[in-house]
Amino acid sequence: MPKMKSKKGAVKRFKIKKSGLVKRGTAFRSHILSKVDGKHHRHMRSAKYLNATDANNVKEMIV
Repeated sequence: MPKMKSKKGAVKRFKIKKSGLVKRGTAFRSHILSKVDGKHHRHMRSAKYLNATDANNVKEMIV
């Protein structure tokens, strides 16, 4: 039986860390950031992770 293909959109958007956490990007970071206050702008720079339920769904899509 052939292998299942991974969802390429999910592969490009998420990374799985060795600890099992799924790392994700932050939304609304592309342009027109002069309107965003500095505190919020700095907060968007930090790494974000999915919660357990969403992480399981993403792991099924990637592997």
